[in-house]
Amino acid sequence: MNISKEAIEKAAATIKPYIHHTPVMTNKSIDELSGIHFYFKCENFQKIGAFKIRGGMNATLSLSPDQLKNGVATHSSGNHAQALAYAAKVLGIKAYIVMPKSSPKVKVDAVRGYGAEVIICEANQAAREAALEEVVARTGAAFIHPYDDDRVITGQATCVKELIEEVPDLDIVITPVGGGGLLSGTCLGAHYFKPGLKVYGGEPEGAADAVLSIKSGKVEKAPFIDTIADGLMTTLSERTLAIIKAHVTDILLVSDEEIKAALKLVYERMKIIVEPSCVVPFAAALRNPELFKGKKVGIILSGGNVDLTKFGNWFPAN
Repeated sequence: MNISKEAIEKAAATIKPYIHHTPVMTNKSIDELSGIHFYFKCENFQKIGAFKIRGGMNATLSLSPDQLKNGVATHSSGNHAQALAYAAKVLGIKAYIVMPKSSPKVKVDAVRGYGAEVIICEANQAAREAALEEVVARTGAAFIHPYDDDRVITGQATCVKELIEEVPDLDIVITPVGGGGLLSGTCLGAHYFKPGLKVYGGEPEGAADAVLSIKSGKVEKAPFIDTIADGLMTTLSERTLAIIKAHVTDILLVSDEEIKAALKLVYERMKIIVEPSCVVPFAAALRNPELFKGKKVGIILSGGNVDLTKFGNWFPAN
């Protein structure tokens, strides 16, 4: 299916009873510090603590009763896992979630807390896919991919729709990019609801596949994976790459040190809890002031499911 404006509007109406309409926050001191007018769409305050509930809920609600009867299944390191587990709990069906052993404990505990069955696998794509295949064969559950699914992407597009409605004179929107579900949904939402709006992706240097994929025109793997942004370690799919290539202005890279500095700024100035993946677009704007100076920039703060035990490593006392 090609994702239409009507499909995004329908998704917004479908998921509305199940999600929060998250606030847009501004911060005067950050604006003065950077010379950029930031508008933070706070999906860290969303149900399950992340935007992923939008896509997970829309995809699950799109299934027929017959498709739902054996439950739903997916593989995810965290936020999509929680989204599907939550959706299944709301609808009274089973959820089977394959999670790599590198997943933050806070996310694994939350998935179990929603009543899902968690299957732990090795921390690589092949292991995730093999474990998922076994689960689907055993249970007959409907597979909902974390991002390579039009129903998921359509749900994620509702986030920028809300942001544009609240801040109609935005110049630019930046989102994180991992598998590309949020970035795909965002650039489609911008395309339909505010055609002149520029969309950028922020990506960690330690998981830099999207930036290579955009250049080569085919799905590339990152040369190495080493970043604190644990939610952005996946590669794009053919589907998300095609959408991003058509509508995204550029992908901007940031280092882990820049991610930590952005985290610190959000914690100290905004007093809100966000996870490292979430501030990558903010770090990208701070790194590239020449692109964003004086502009009204929307940042989708994608989630707040942070492992508090990591704080000591990120912010050592001396």
